[in-house]
Amino acid sequence: MEQKVYIAHRAEDGRAQSVKAHLEGTAALSEAFASAFGAAEWGRWAGLAHDIGKYSNAFQRRINDPDHAPRTDHSTAGAQEAWQRRLAPAAFAIAGHHAGLPDGGTRLDTADYPTMIGRSRKQVPDCGAWRQEIVLPQVSLLPYLGRDGFTDSFFTRMLYSCLVDADFLDTETFMQGLQPRGDYAALPVLLERLSAKTDGWLNAASGSALNRCRNDILRACMERGTQWPRGLYTLTVPTGGGKTTASLAFALHHAVERGMKRVIYVIPYTSIIDQTVDVFQGILGEENVLAHYGEAAFRQKAPEDLTPEEYRQLLASENWDAPLVVTTAVQFFESLYANRSSRCRKLHNLADSVIIFDEAQTLPLPYLRPCCAAIAQLVEHYGATAVLCTATQPALGPLFGELAQSLQMREICPGGTALYQTLRRCHLEDLGSLSLEGLASRLREHQQVLCVVNRRKTAQQIYATLPKDGGSFCLTTLLCAADRRAKLAEIRRRLKEGLPCRVVSTSLIEAGVDVDFPVAYREEAGLDSLLQTAGRCNREGREGNPTKCPVYLFKLEDSPAPRMLEPQITALRAAQREQGELDLPEAIAYYFKTLYGVKGDEALDQKNIVESFDYRQSVQFPFAAVAKEFALIENPTKTVYLPIDEGEDLCQQLQAGQANRALYRKLGPYSVEVYSEQYQALYQAGALNPIDERSAVLTSLTWYDRETGLRSDAQGGQGLFL
Repeated sequence: MEQKVYIAHRAEDGRAQSVKAHLEGTAALSEAFASAFGAAEWGRWAGLAHDIGKYSNAFQRRINDPDHAPRTDHSTAGAQEAWQRRLAPAAFAIAGHHAGLPDGGTRLDTADYPTMIGRSRKQVPDCGAWRQEIVLPQVSLLPYLGRDGFTDSFFTRMLYSCLVDADFLDTETFMQGLQPRGDYAALPVLLERLSAKTDGWLNAASGSALNRCRNDILRACMERGTQWPRGLYTLTVPTGGGKTTASLAFALHHAVERGMKRVIYVIPYTSIIDQTVDVFQGILGEENVLAHYGEAAFRQKAPEDLTPEEYRQLLASENWDAPLVVTTAVQFFESLYANRSSRCRKLHNLADSVIIFDEAQTLPLPYLRPCCAAIAQLVEHYGATAVLCTATQPALGPLFGELAQSLQMREICPGGTALYQTLRRCHLEDLGSLSLEGLASRLREHQQVLCVVNRRKTAQQIYATLPKDGGSFCLTTLLCAADRRAKLAEIRRRLKEGLPCRVVSTSLIEAGVDVDFPVAYREEAGLDSLLQTAGRCNREGREGNPTKCPVYLFKLEDSPAPRMLEPQITALRAAQREQGELDLPEAIAYYFKTLYGVKGDEALDQKNIVESFDYRQSVQFPFAAVAKEFALIENPTKTVYLPIDEGEDLCQQLQAGQANRALYRKLGPYSVEVYSEQYQALYQAGALNPIDERSAVLTSLTWYDRETGLRSDAQGGQGLFL
């Protein structure tokens, strides 16, 4: 008697893939992915069991006659098999491989609940035929599992990632044929390319004191990258010390020496990701650097319009299988706490990787504990090396010690206080309180000056008082990204050519934006913000005497600081009282310790993310609930699209109902995010044509000034430029 063939997929050309072939193909990939963190048996088990529900007659009727047979649940059967064998991580992964990781639920959940406990009690179609074709292997319990809920939940996500990526890839290969994935240069080749670039710097017979110091930092990163084991490190380098290239050197030397798979560079702001990507692609080759963020070129086009290289990058963004990935902190951490397959399938590629966290001081306080907890897990259990890279190193040693006692942070860069003194290129001076006009008067006296303020409206007000000689600029997020990029290019040109250049900006210019002013002003905020502004003053050390390059701290009269900055200002004032010089490591450490104390321990995990996975909680493993709660950037804003340049035609398409993902991505550079109050005022003034509840197209460019951005003065149909 001929054995029945159970079908998992049918391609458009009529080809059929058997369930057995799909399970074995998925299992092989999942096993390989999970082997990176010692869980190969788990990966294989999950791959073999994930679709055993397709052995049911109900599913076979559906796959053979989709127009007349109803959909049927094919995920729960494998999850129940895992649950009965007490393989909870595999049960969650299988249950969620289409719909997303479910909440664990409570013991009272019945079969109609969408939780894991509810799913375990659900009646499913008989699929016992799987036992004739599939043999599920024995699984060993990993030594770190079963100790605490957070560790187990993290392992569950990593196993889920292995399974869903394997499932996608096996299905994709069958349905569409092999795709142009992989085929990147090996990490040793990338290290050779980097060395070819850096050897010229290191072998130079002479150079400025600044360049000699940068070379010392670079050498330390190269040597320690080769010599030191995997672990948790800090790289504390004063602004302008060359930490971007030095950190890449550490990462590539370390990855090659330890046989690791890739380097992942995590950057806090999209405003600086382009320049970092340009540096890396210039050294390593565009094809070897994946830039995964909203405005990357491959995300701006429809798939059919992509070049072969862009299409390969699009595929790599799904699972981060490129040798060097540059992404945002939002993408990185929100993926780690997501529950959907589209966000989680890349997570397994964090194992066995070197992960650089640029501008580590920007990790948001309300999520600091869960962010550090995730980093600790990756280093302690998944073979990753993590580097916290910044000029203003947050005092995270005690927090990491609490989260993972086996981890000890080590500093890569030698020098400490002496290095900061050597690289000091400006001096800090406190002006006390200034009126708005008093500040503006001082700025007008400088030919080239940077002033950073806390509010967008303040920046517009000050800009209005500056000379209109072509050399005054206002940089805020009320300008769309396209206009900000154009202005930064003009600012750099004028600075280089010695032309008048007075810039008033919000904090968007601080972290990593490569500009060099002879003098700077910073409205009172946190010490890290003050020192980041200082990093834009005499950045290249052209003025040998730091006292000639002041950075002025000031407080605006009649303009109280935003409430969200009050703890930072309190900690700054404490550091001013207790520390002699604010731009030294000791003062920075004091500031962060004070800040964490002012905020309190609960403020470091404002939504109780880590604690929610404790086994003592009434709801077990709330994957879906946490995914909704974990948002690094709370986004109460709405989007206004601007009909300027290319955006004019794109806005017309949007209003004509041609909305799709590619169109929204193309519109990204021509959009401004505004708070609900400003959105409502613009709407009431007739300035907006709504597209949906959270976005609209600007009806007239009278409401958008390409020098200062979207007007913030709309009131009942009338308003004045500031």
